[in-house]
Amino acid sequence: MAFTGLTEHQLDALREISNVGMGHAATALSQLTGKTIHLEVPRVLITDTPDIRGCMGDPDRPVVGIYLRMLGNAQGNILMVFPRENALRILEQLLPRKTSGGESLSELELSALTEVGNILASAYLNALGEILQMTLIPSVPHLCIDTAGSFVDSALAEFGSVGEITLMLDTEFFSK
Repeated sequence: MAFTGLTEHQLDALREISNVGMGHAATALSQLTGKTIHLEVPRVLITDTPDIRGCMGDPDRPVVGIYLRMLGNAQGNILMVFPRENALRILEQLLPRKTSGGESLSELELSALTEVGNILASAYLNALGEILQMTLIPSVPHLCIDTAGSFVDSALAEFGSVGEITLMLDTEFFSK
């Protein structure tokens, strides 16, 4: 069944499955940072792939983006987008010293953010795979620091030919 033909019941099931997966990702991030991480229930969006750029908010907003492929019994692509200021906050929690926070990040900071993406994707895919009884494996993540619009453009170019419809799961992580 195409994404556009999903019933409200099926969308609710996707939200619930995503909530479990994102919960595992939040737990992993909590273990990394030593802080309690909360999350908003994922918003499920179905959009035409060329319209993804518009779903990211201000296309000129500075972001740290991570993209990777989902391999195994199901294939797909994963994009994670963090506003730059949120990525810097994550670094402050992960690294025992003051982060550079300047225009360019150090190799250690870039590596740490890439690993955060890897851990979040792995936690999400492990939970999703367990629920669906499938093997889902993340590829090596790629980090991109740019504007939201440029990040989406470069990720889609990297993925090559993708489907016409995209399923987006919008979740916000936060700590108090």
